Amino acid sequence: MESEISAIRTTLTDLLKEQVPPLKIRKEAENVFEVAGTKEVMQGKQKVDGHYFASVVPKPQDVRLYFFPIYTHADQFNLSDELKKFLKGKSCFHVKNLSPELEAELKQHIEKGVELYQKDDLI
Repeated sequence: MESEISAIRTTLTDLLKEQVPPLKIRKEAENVFEVAGTKEVMQGKQKVDGHYFASVVPKPQDVRLYFFPIYTHADQFNLSDELKKFLKGKSCFHVKNLSPELEAELKQHIEKGVELYQKDDLI
């Protein structure tokens, strides 16, 4: 079980990088990593150059994974009880430790999010 913030950040970032393309990296810095779609779409009432997908933000006590597909397609995701413990609000996971099982589950959810967004022509 990994509990070091930098290692968790790297793992989560790598999971998202595996989906580039069809996603594109919008921000990549030590304090934030963000991916989005590549198509110009309407996001709310605003036209954007790529629909927001997810970001990784390290904090002193945990790593935040903001995962937008779980907000836009909430009924499509079935989280394990362990992963539910990390969910704060509707789309933000506060990851304090990362087991191989949780990493595999997050990978599946990210892949599913990409599939759902592709199906809806968002990315």
